Amino acid sequence: MKISVIVPVYNMELYLEKCLYSLLKQTYPHTEIVVVDDGSKDSSWALLQQFADQPNVHLYQKENGGLSDARNFGIAKASGDYLAFVDSDDWVEDTFLETLFNLAEKHQAEMVICNLQKVDETEKPFNFIDQLTHLPEKITLKEDFSLFGEVSSFACNKLFKRALFDNEEFPLRLHFEDIATIPQLILKCRTIAKTDQYLYNYFERSGSITQSFNERGMDMFKAIDLVQQAFEKSIYSNHKKEWQRFVIYQGYYSLLAYIIRVEDKTLRQHMYAKLNVLLNENGITKTTIFQYKRLGKNYLLSLDFKKKVFYGLMLMAPKFTLKK
Repeated sequence: MKISVIVPVYNMELYLEKCLYSLLKQTYPHTEIVVVDDGSKDSSWALLQQFADQPNVHLYQKENGGLSDARNFGIAKASGDYLAFVDSDDWVEDTFLETLFNLAEKHQAEMVICNLQKVDETEKPFNFIDQLTHLPEKITLKEDFSLFGEVSSFACNKLFKRALFDNEEFPLRLHFEDIATIPQLILKCRTIAKTDQYLYNYFERSGSITQSFNERGMDMFKAIDLVQQAFEKSIYSNHKKEWQRFVIYQGYYSLLAYIIRVEDKTLRQHMYAKLNVLLNENGITKTTIFQYKRLGKNYLLSLDFKKKVFYGLMLMAPKFTLKK
């Protein structure tokens, strides 16, 4: 069984080697590494040539089209039975693919998930991002669908059966492409497996949080709408509580954290109003938000003091006309 690892590249000459060497060191032997240079302006393509003689490395160059376009291009070129996605400034542990593949085969799971850790320039972990630590190794979604309302929508810490991407692509020109896509893939699964090992290293450069918070934030509403359409057509459409939990996590918590950073006051007020409508349309009350649990714990109470105060006070603000 072959695994195709898709690595989109855009101006990553400083970090690309570490990423690719970590993939070449994988203990699982049947892999191909599909590298897609998405129109880099730096020396990324020249650097990639040193990997051209590796038999399991396939290099492609295309005009810039964005992350989703590069991933879709890679999927089309991939020949594996399973797919994985690794960002070109990150790296993985040597057993990343073998561990996830063995769990997929052991449980006949369509998707396997591992924990992530954020690392700095010294390669030191500073933030451990847990995924489903309170759930068993094998999750049968018909018996327990609770993960839908709490799993992070990273593409990079997962292994996917290739068949999940039949008639499925990452949406183009959408800022929150993972949030639009990964939940839809979960809806196509019957069994998901997971490990509590931290096998994916998410590199965060100091000063790298220079993202501008602007009208692209509106894409979150589009992403949630795409997932809702898929949810209502899925075999899990009767799990209304889990849909509400999904909206609370991605809407109230994730989107609110984005909105507060938007500098344009008019846009910020517009996004607040849209979020208020989204919560009300889905029957979400102040009580359901206060009681929302993630990883088996009350999510609001699990946050640090500043976030606890912020999210708690925002919930009581006049802009959110939610029922109690």
